[in-house]
Amino acid sequence: MHPNIGKAVAGGFVGTVLMTAMMYFVAPMMGLKMDVAGMLGSMLGIGWTLGMLMHVVNGTIIFPVIYLFALYSWLPGSPTTKGSAWGVVLWLVAQTVVMPLAGAGLFSAAMGGMMAAAGSLVGHLIYGATLGAIAGEPVPTHLASSHA
Repeated sequence: MHPNIGKAVAGGFVGTVLMTAMMYFVAPMMGLKMDVAGMLGSMLGIGWTLGMLMHVVNGTIIFPVIYLFALYSWLPGSPTTKGSAWGVVLWLVAQTVVMPLAGAGLFSAAMGGMMAAAGSLVGHLIYGATLGAIAGEPVPTHLASSHA
């Protein structure tokens, strides 16, 4: 099977845009401040702009490549379900490793608690489902080369 990297990158980009829009526009309506670029920028000492660039590169390139080449064949279900499962994995890593390192505590305890953790889960599910839906099924290598 030959994964379509172009479709996965497109899915990662659209998923990142949707997740980011949710963080900066929907979360504040629920009383949550979710600023991933600020958090990454502050944690790494690189500022908001480079924090946002890191977020976009991770969501558009790094995470889709890991999804396609390391996890796709191991995850259960349809492409959308596989992407959603990957979103949950990313959320767990964010909530148990990244958030504590950033000073927000385990499962965002110091940054809104369960409401923030739940909002983050929704964002990661949106990201993963979008990535999976757009990336779709890998095609057999012989079909991929005949369409090139």
